[in-house]
Amino acid sequence: MPVLSLITNPADPELDAALAQAVVAQTGGELNWLNHGIACDIIEPKAPDAVQVARDIIGKRAVDANLVPTEGRRKQLLVADMDSTMIEQECIDELAVALDLKPQVAEITDRAMRGELDFAEALDTRVALLKGLKRSVIEEIRREAITLAPGGRALVQTMKAYGAYTSLVSGGFTFFADYFARRIGFDEAIANVLEFDGDALTGTVTKPIVDKNTKRDRLLALANERGLNPIQTLAVGDGANDLDMIGVAGFGVALHAKPAVAAAAGIRIDHGDLTALLYLQGYYDDEFVR
Repeated sequence: MPVLSLITNPADPELDAALAQAVVAQTGGELNWLNHGIACDIIEPKAPDAVQVARDIIGKRAVDANLVPTEGRRKQLLVADMDSTMIEQECIDELAVALDLKPQVAEITDRAMRGELDFAEALDTRVALLKGLKRSVIEEIRREAITLAPGGRALVQTMKAYGAYTSLVSGGFTFFADYFARRIGFDEAIANVLEFDGDALTGTVTKPIVDKNTKRDRLLALANERGLNPIQTLAVGDGANDLDMIGVAGFGVALHAKPAVAAAAGIRIDHGDLTALLYLQGYYDDEFVR
């Protein structure tokens, strides 16, 4: 039984009863609010192109529309990207600020996330530019420049409370992933290891690197270890290196993603925060663990 999901950003909501009813009038189905003014389900829409009908009615309002199945809707495994997904920044770009190299590094990052550059080569090129950066400076950046993405802790804590395992798998660095995984509450974190000579970066990372294959393989391995069918999994990310894990997950979500990534993903969240992933699973607001 399919459900048409409508979700807006709770920090700036643009979903009201009139809009929801307008969508129902054109798609058919039964309206059920998960959080009034923030998220609703339209159960069993009749229109064959319900998502496009909804998006046409929504127009420029900041509301996401996706069609999801109800069978196995609440997932038992979450695998998430870190940079620009669970945190609001790209860590490597913030490290480059300390060396006045952000424009050069950020351009490479952006092209790699769009899939225009080989990820491994792009990573090596950017890390090489950071050679000599001091550990104390990296710690300060981690403490002062990185912010958690809204809704991330509620997403992880709620899924864990209902029995899910949560994994942060990042093409970034353990220096950040381990730290923020603990703050958010992930069960594990996997990322690339920056190499140091004393207290300064060598400009290299330990091989093999964490890439798109690592992300996909970790999701499948965790599902197998826990006796789960891949349909019981959820993956979320924003870049081209997330597409493989998004493609094999039961719910593969592109969150505030590059256009090519959003177009390729089964589910796209362009406006909502990370609590949108709970509403996609049919959680009511009063079930959230915050």
